[in-house]
Amino acid sequence: MSEVPRIQLLSPRLANQIAAGEVVERPASVIKELLENSLDSGARRIDVDIEQGGVKLLRVRDDGCGIPPDDLPLALARHATSKIRDLEDLERVMSLGFRGEALASISSVSRLTMTSRTADASEAWQVETEGREMEARVQPAAHPVGTSVEVRDLFFNTPARRKFLRTEKTEFDHLQEVIKRLALARFDVAFHLRHNGKVVLALHQAEDDAARARRVASVCGPAFLEQALPIEIERNGLRLWGWVGLPTFSRSQADLQYFYVNGRMVRDKLVAHAVRQAYRDVLFNGRHPTFVLFLDVDPAVVDVNVHPTKHEVRFRDSRMVHDFLYGTLHRALGDVRPEDQLAAPASVTPMTQVSGLAAGEFAGQNEMSLAASVLERPQGDTSSWRGAGAGYQAPRPASAGYTAEAQGAYREFFTPLPESGPAALPASQDDVPPLGYALAQLKGVYILAENAQGMVLVDMHAAHERITYERLKTAMASEGLRGQPLLVPESIALSQREADCAEEHGQWFQMLGFELQRLGPETLAIRQIPSLLKQAEATRLVRDVLADLLEYGTSDRIQAHLNELLATMACHGAVRANRRLTVPEMNALLRDMEHTERSGQCNHGRPTWTQLGMDELDKLFLRGR
Repeated sequence: MSEVPRIQLLSPRLANQIAAGEVVERPASVIKELLENSLDSGARRIDVDIEQGGVKLLRVRDDGCGIPPDDLPLALARHATSKIRDLEDLERVMSLGFRGEALASISSVSRLTMTSRTADASEAWQVETEGREMEARVQPAAHPVGTSVEVRDLFFNTPARRKFLRTEKTEFDHLQEVIKRLALARFDVAFHLRHNGKVVLALHQAEDDAARARRVASVCGPAFLEQALPIEIERNGLRLWGWVGLPTFSRSQADLQYFYVNGRMVRDKLVAHAVRQAYRDVLFNGRHPTFVLFLDVDPAVVDVNVHPTKHEVRFRDSRMVHDFLYGTLHRALGDVRPEDQLAAPASVTPMTQVSGLAAGEFAGQNEMSLAASVLERPQGDTSSWRGAGAGYQAPRPASAGYTAEAQGAYREFFTPLPESGPAALPASQDDVPPLGYALAQLKGVYILAENAQGMVLVDMHAAHERITYERLKTAMASEGLRGQPLLVPESIALSQREADCAEEHGQWFQMLGFELQRLGPETLAIRQIPSLLKQAEATRLVRDVLADLLEYGTSDRIQAHLNELLATMACHGAVRANRRLTVPEMNALLRDMEHTERSGQCNHGRPTWTQLGMDELDKLFLRGR
């Protein structure tokens, strides 16, 4: 049995190094500190009892290592803790709590009783305090190994603060949210919550993947887990794992976002920016992504002593962390294919995809040329995308010099089936592609298809828009960006810090088609801009990019502008509503969707297809009732 760490007063010098200011704002802030102490003590089961939203009673009982009787009065003193000893410990904090202020703050505004027993003690001891006087009374008591903290009559001696508390339900909701956050951070600990004698949460220890998934479902709701993507990746000493919600499962508020650094829940602007970037291409305007993510890093490279609430952290190499988060999530979302999104159990096993003419396949995610003639054509002129009355076609290189065609380009490469009717489904379900085979076109807008799970509905314009957009991006990546020299260079007045930043990232600007020249300590000249962004306001764009570079170490504004332009081009180039497609053309579109990144959403974040399984259809028609 390892020795129980002893509580001791911190030196004034070390106490002054801590970002202090522990404030007991409401019952939720009390429960957070008590639960963090329980988790730090090595508890495997924590029981929480609440009365009247936590105002009347908050009781937390754990089975941790306990506190020796001599240390009990000291536990209620300011800057007294067992978690850190010196400045070196403060620089690599692994515990959730470390300030030694929480119990002192709580006991000053409540009637606090703490009972604790260590494994080698024959009996438990209890300490009581009431209000600011801090007259700690220590006496023997009966208690199993572990600690119980009982907080009664919160703010009994500060009526002004009690007045600002909300209704019982509101306070309890805040408190419950805190417990849920910590329950997601520690799958190995059981959490039990009772409110006014009624069991609200009963979360058992989750030792395997299935149990962890069940806990996530019980905290975030089963719908999240059904539409979430499990990820796990490790690189450069950083490990990211957890669940990322598909873009189709977005929220109107950022209320289902849990991010943990070394088990500590954080709300960091760097993390938020990286996630926002990763979802930018697939999320509907004004919607928020959902995720439960865990980042494991060396504690020495992250500073948790930044903010009194401990909700913020600072990374030593913030740029590397940002790029790692963005890159990982961007790839994970890009790799989602229709077979991954199918909710039916069949989608769990890999599906054998049919290829060739039997599946109506035209080609994979081909590149499109980005010749200037295409790019500089006015938006109203769509002759290069489609002939008058043409059906679904894959965009071809502009250099091929193709003219308007009466029929869709797919027919040119596709040998028609013996019959033009719907393709029959194979006998084995394993041979059916994820999006199945087309049956018909609805109102010239939707494609109706049949797959192994049931019925698939596809918005043909939205789907073709995404396919075209991804091909344009592929082309841009391969052909690079051409710069357009300015006849008269534009001068910008900046701060010296911004000008230094622009000079430092000069090569990066050059790659994106910009040429910047330093004219003075606080002046820059823009000599060249990307030819695609002729209509953009160059000075404003450069200012915004520099602001991002200074704050996050990276910027995606130029790329965002370019993508916006490509998205517009794709929208104009996509097959329009009320265009009649043949069954082979519809099948070709379905096959392209299966091979295209992010094909589940169009460029604006709207879904491109939906699945209605046999169970859902049977439910609609009350079959089997």
